[in-house]
Amino acid sequence: MRIGLISDTHGLLRPEALAYLRGSDRIIHAGDIGDPAILEALRAIAPLTAVRGNNDRGAWARHLRDAERLMAGGVRICVVHDVKAFGGEACRVVVAGHSHQPRIEERDGVLYVNPGSAGPRRFSLPIAAGELRISRASVRARIEELL
Repeated sequence: MRIGLISDTHGLLRPEALAYLRGSDRIIHAGDIGDPAILEALRAIAPLTAVRGNNDRGAWARHLRDAERLMAGGVRICVVHDVKAFGGEACRVVVAGHSHQPRIEERDGVLYVNPGSAGPRRFSLPIAAGELRISRASVRARIEELL
């Protein structure tokens, strides 16, 4: 199973991000979406789980939650925008955005993944997205620079 990871689009869904996410069995957007059309475009590729980021305001964003939990391939995944808001629930993977800094880190048996920002460039940080590969309840994460 391939789960595409994207965050911090801030209203800009780059063609490179769409191309990278094609072929995903599911997509997770970790907040700061910026435009409801981004959610529609991602849903056209695969089932979508998205959370509200600190910049997601307005009527279109009200239905988004601050945190989501899902099971995929036998793996429990928690999604938040800012990892500081993670409540410590029993999850195998935590997907978060907010910092725009791509990162994969495992601590105490929990895999923390920040796919970075796929939207407008911030400082000298890369434009990136990521993926989770799940097979028989094992999970691997990867981040790809898009530009």
